[in-house]
Amino acid sequence: MDLDVFVTAHRTEWDRLDHLLRRGRRLTGAEADELVVLYQRTATHLSLIQSTAPDPLLIARLTQLVARARATVTGTRKASWRDAAHFLTTGFPAAVYRSRHWWVPTAVLSTLVAALLGWWIGTHPEVQAAIAAPEDLRAMTRPGGEYETYYSSHPAASFAAQVWTNNAQAAAMCLVLGAFLCLPVIGILFLNMLNLGIGIGLMSSAGRLDVFLGLVLPHGLLELTAVFVAAGTGLRLGWTVIDPGPLSRRTALAQQGRAALGMAIGLALVLFVSGVIEGFVTPSGLPTWARITIGIAAELAFLAYVYILGRRAVRAGDTGDLTAVERSAEVPSAA
Repeated sequence: MDLDVFVTAHRTEWDRLDHLLRRGRRLTGAEADELVVLYQRTATHLSLIQSTAPDPLLIARLTQLVARARATVTGTRKASWRDAAHFLTTGFPAAVYRSRHWWVPTAVLSTLVAALLGWWIGTHPEVQAAIAAPEDLRAMTRPGGEYETYYSSHPAASFAAQVWTNNAQAAAMCLVLGAFLCLPVIGILFLNMLNLGIGIGLMSSAGRLDVFLGLVLPHGLLELTAVFVAAGTGLRLGWTVIDPGPLSRRTALAQQGRAALGMAIGLALVLFVSGVIEGFVTPSGLPTWARITIGIAAELAFLAYVYILGRRAVRAGDTGDLTAVERSAEVPSAA
């Protein structure tokens, strides 16, 4: 496309749209109809320029023009409790369900890595010696040792808040850093699985793996699932940089980025529930079977939430992204 010819052909329409927008509410009925038509045309022009002849200055001008026109045509609306309810019952579960092909394999592979690391550490004394001195290992794994007292070392409310903050930060890092070609997400996942594998290995070598699992499973099932969802979403975002598909890389990243932002909000709520369990249930005096049952129930509730509400929302056409009216107009850049 010859950009100069294109600009010459459509400059008058853009100037006319700008003029109508400056008039604000003082438009006749015919002028309001004209503004809508010009807005649609300009949005299409913007998509064409972005996909075929990107010019930063022209794109900046048309992006601003389209944004102003969209605000005028669609009007502004305030977020309401109905929006929050829609997000929790439709948008978030739909986004998680649509990304299941990323986070489910991530969960399976990560769990396998943690199990293998735990087996390796637990069956190789020289590896354990490289982790810490023998007396330090005994202090960590003995009855009443650091692994057990960790969950009751602080008041439950403050501990739950601290856990929630730390896990939310880890999930956010997976979501944000995924755009860097997936590599940071893989690193974050490995560190988490390494820490879990060390605990499994050391406690199993001390013959106390059942105690360790009894402490980890109540909150860990839901907590790790949230981390896996965040990591899977981050990996999907990183792969979009590598292969944006039929859309331009900018448009594809915008779509995945908006979904990741919504995912971050939803996962913060999931991790809050996990933090409450870790702060109040894990160190409680409940028998091990009762604590594990609570953890399994929380995990099954989340999976049902995703696979029932999410599948239903996706079948109804919800993607977890903005609606078509709220998104910028776009055209494919490849077949």
